[in-house]
Order: sequence, then C-alpha cells, then structure tokens
Amino acid sequence: MTGSSGARGPKLTQTTAVLAMCAVLIVVFSIFLKGFLTLGNLFALARNISILGILALGMAVVVIGRGLDLSQVASFAASTAIAIILMNSGYTTPVALLVGFVMAIAIGTLNGFLISVIEMPPLLTTLASSLAVLGIVRTTSVQHYVVYLSKGHDEFLRLGGNIWGGVPISILIFAATAVVVHLFLSRTVIGRFVYAHGDNPDAARQTGLPTRPLTMIEYALCAAIGYVGGVVMVAQTALMHLQVAESTIIFDVIMVVVLGGVSLVGGRGNVMSVIAGTLLIGVLLNGMTIMDMDVQTQNIVKGVVLLIAILLDSRLHPRDEETSKQGD
Repeated sequence: MTGSSGARGPKLTQTTAVLAMCAVLIVVFSIFLKGFLTLGNLFALARNISILGILALGMAVVVIGRGLDLSQVASFAASTAIAIILMNSGYTTPVALLVGFVMAIAIGTLNGFLISVIEMPPLLTTLASSLAVLGIVRTTSVQHYVVYLSKGHDEFLRLGGNIWGGVPISILIFAATAVVVHLFLSRTVIGRFVYAHGDNPDAARQTGLPTRPLTMIEYALCAAIGYVGGVVMVAQTALMHLQVAESTIIFDVIMVVVLGGVSLVGGRGNVMSVIAGTLLIGVLLNGMTIMDMDVQTQNIVKGVVLLIAILLDSRLHPRDEETSKQGD
C-alpha cells in the first residue's frame, strides 16, 4: 500500500497544483477583466469547456494506454458531417447519429489495428488517417467545408441549449461522460487493463493481456467519446465546419490531458486530471478572448503552456529505457 501511495503522489500533486493555478487565475481575471465574473460569461465558459473536456476524456483513454490520437478532431468532424447529411436527407435523428457513431468507432478501430497489428507509429498513423478521412468525406459526400443542419430538428438542437435558468446542457453531458469514463477506468477489468498496458506494455503482453485488441479498444473509445463532443458542437451551432480539423483544437486537447496529470509515458492519470486541465485551459482561453488577444498571440500562449505541460510531465515521470519505446 505504501508503494502504491508513493507512486500516485506526483499525479495527485500535479492535479492539485493545476486546480490551485486555476483558482488563482479566476481570482486575477475576476479583478482585472471586466465582465469575466458575469453570469453570461460563466455560462459561456461552461459551454466552451464542455466540448474541450469531452474530447480530452477520450484522448485520456489513449494516452493512459501509452498512445496518442491526432485524428480525433478529424474523426468527429467527418462523422458528424455524415450524420448531418443523413438527417437532412430524411433519416431519423437516432439513425443518423448512430451511423456517425459507428463511423467514428470504425476510424478509431482502424487506427488501433494499424498501430497494434501492423505496428505503425501512432503519431504518423493518426496524422495520416486524419488527412485520409477528411479527404474521403470531402470527395464523396461534402461539396463544401461547411455542412449545415436543415430546419426541423429542434429536439436535437435542444442538446446545445440551456436549462435551469441558463445552465448549458452541454456541461451536464460533459459531467455524465466524465462519470462513465471514470467508472470504466476504475471499475471495469478492461479499464484496469488499459492502465497495465500503458504502464508496461511488455509485461502486460507477457502476463497474457490481449494488448493488440486492447489498443484497438482504446482508439475506438477515443473516437467514440470524441464523437459525443462533435454532436454537442453541432447541437450548439447547427453546422459542422470540416476545417475544425485544421485548427488548434487537437493541441488544446493534448494540452488539457498532459497539463492535468495524464502522463505521456502511459499508465498514469484519471478523470480528475482531465477535469483539472479542462478548467485551467478553459479559464485561460476565456480570459484571452475577453482581452481580445489576436489568434497569433493566443497560439504563442498556448504553445508555451503546452511546452510547460510536457516539461512538467517529463520531470515528474522521467522516460527510461522502457518508456522511450513509446511510438516506436
């Protein structure tokens, strides 16, 4: 028990530190940024971090299993675009959303197959699949980058609305997804396998864990959870812009995951880590928006924060001979 507590100390310390930094940032922004502490801005902040948080929950599953998925945003963009097209063509909303969901899982499973069975590097594999998926969807189904949801889907659009005096439904979806992912990682056999796989892949393989199917499950879950974030995004805006896959969202997601305490060396981190990172990055992005920072300056700030997150991760979880094999 003592060894287990000691192993988890850095993770808990990092998560606690991030939450403390978030609290300090909220106090500073509340004092110096007019309008930050207004109810309208807080609801807008909740709406924005909900999508980022949902995506980060999916990414965390892959990172805990010692992987990385650069295709997550492209996957949900393409899948939700297909779902919108089906809804516009007369298919019922549940059927259209189910088709998009299956498509997202298929993309994730293919990534996992290429990485685990063909033994291709995760970064290059998911980058290539990102480009391929977007190219195929644009060539076969989408004439323009923007796919609009036609009128007559008010029930679906309520997912992007508010309840209880302005509370965004999306934040409730984020909370529900967080609970499900937490239960999966902490209460299921497969969830424990994910940690074992990320902590030491060779040992997991030697003890009989099905590491190849497990990798496919991890990437499929990342894509599936990311699809939930994409559906929420469509419900909020009534459209899907495929160029979202070319934005910096995927780096925001990675920044949230690593900064919160989910280690890139695998086997470490949990849902609370994701929540902590989501809150800090969400508050930071909201503050920069209120300050009317230009995109280039925001990218500089986010780049610096991402570098700090990676440096912090490398100091808390040094790469040894075993962990250096990640991605090979």
